Amino acid sequence: MDILETLKTLWESSGFHSFLIEGGWKNLIMIAVSCVLLYLGIKKKFEPLLLVGIAFGCLLVNLSYFTAGDTSDALYHVNLWDNFLNPEHADYHSYGAIMAHGGLLDILYIGVKAGIYPSLIFLGVGAMTDFGPLISNPKSLLLGAAAQMGVFLAFFGAVCLGFTGNEAASIGIIGGADGPTAIFLTTRLAPHLLGPIAIAAYSYMALIPMIQPPLMKLLTTKKEREVKMEQTRVVSKTEKIIFPIIVAMFVILLLPSTAPLVGCLMLGNLWRECGVTERLSDTVQNALMNIVTVFLGISVGATTAADRFLSLETIKIVVLGLTAFCFSTVGGLLVGKIMYAVTGGKINPLIGSAGVSAVPMAARVSQMEGQKANPSNFLLMHAMGPNVAGVIGSAIAAGFLLAVFK
Repeated sequence: MDILETLKTLWESSGFHSFLIEGGWKNLIMIAVSCVLLYLGIKKKFEPLLLVGIAFGCLLVNLSYFTAGDTSDALYHVNLWDNFLNPEHADYHSYGAIMAHGGLLDILYIGVKAGIYPSLIFLGVGAMTDFGPLISNPKSLLLGAAAQMGVFLAFFGAVCLGFTGNEAASIGIIGGADGPTAIFLTTRLAPHLLGPIAIAAYSYMALIPMIQPPLMKLLTTKKEREVKMEQTRVVSKTEKIIFPIIVAMFVILLLPSTAPLVGCLMLGNLWRECGVTERLSDTVQNALMNIVTVFLGISVGATTAADRFLSLETIKIVVLGLTAFCFSTVGGLLVGKIMYAVTGGKINPLIGSAGVSAVPMAARVSQMEGQKANPSNFLLMHAMGPNVAGVIGSAIAAGFLLAVFK
């Protein structure tokens, strides 16, 4: 046996040797990016339940691609998904080909591509959400709708920057501040952009306490922020049971493409409120949500292969996503100011910023800013109305975009 030849073979087959080959620096950068994301998730607690999984998925796919390339040993195969999306290829929309030739991350990603994970996340969100504040104050729907303004402004901005309609729609939905909705829409309209869009969406959700307060102070006066709102009426059990049924019927008939998200959201809420399915409600809130979060995070991270993620498009998406999120916050605040004027100062416009879909973080930010202006102010339950309206609003916005561009 030639010892030197054996050592040379081991060296050339190792991942460390891949640092020296053409394009290897891109994977090195993505490995560094994944470490930064892990730091933000663990140390800074930026959406840790998902960001840690996404970051480690990013680390795995770039380490795997580094050592195995696009061979059968890789955890994720970019070429398989290119074939899956190519209408002229024999494996077009063939999950069988993915199962037969894919790695672990390819198989897990099927749940993302098929829309299973985002829908199950909505099932759990519905079971954890109390729609009482929205039912007691239906005007909150206006604030939730206004907070979708950034979605459409970012859409037009993306078109102006050269993105296609499908890509622009996927980028714009970041403004809804709803990670599962962004993933659901992107996998259908622009799956090649899933990595940067998902990371941007969850990063901005985590940065809500930093992004929203300056906008809230800029667009509202101290007098407006000091407004104490009256306690909302008590919502009956019957109303809470009927609400998800009516909303599901109306929204799905209006926009059938929203059925996976809105249907699961309302089913989860019905399990919560009907009083006879406590075990199911508990399961989807805890065990199922935890399992799906594991698979979703790792799968999304797998789409951040260096040769696809490191591009000018990614920078544009990050900037447009921030723009979308800011304009969504501004839209909610401006309509909140209008409602303040129309009601003679009975509505605190700060609750308008909670119209984005990040539940319950956006509502908590409204509460904190309200208490800074007036220590006796308690806006949390009032802000939860627009907050849960934003969840429905982002799903409707996604359904509209999907109906137009699919």
